[in-house]
Amino acid sequence: MREAVRRALEVENGAALEQRIVDITTTGRRTGQARRIEIVFYRFDGDIYLSGIPAPKPRDWLLNLEANPDFVFHLKHGVVADLPAVATVITDREDRRRILARFVEEFNARNGADSGWPRAVLDEWVEGSPLARVAFPDSD
Repeated sequence: MREAVRRALEVENGAALEQRIVDITTTGRRTGQARRIEIVFYRFDGDIYLSGIPAPKPRDWLLNLEANPDFVFHLKHGVVADLPAVATVITDREDRRRILARFVEEFNARNGADSGWPRAVLDEWVEGSPLARVAFPDSD
């Protein structure tokens, strides 16, 4: 893995949000077609995760990754790179709570009372947020 790519993935969680915005291309679980979306990645204990705010039903991208965990992680800010990746959807409640606690803390620190976003509640995130760990099998 190139040094510039490695540094882009090692961005600190407190860094500006735009430094952690990437695209991912998944394979549609029903159509088999490529599906590209914009998403924020997070770091926790040296691992990369994809997540988002809670929703009443699972996100299509997460369902796609459950069906086909191979996808492309597209860096696009500062460093541009298309990285083959593999996702592991995190379903264990204790793992979800441990990991999402950090993301909720960051979300609330970044989005104050004037942001327009409601305060994040850990139990709601554990119940309804998408969460997948990302691995880069071709990295050195």
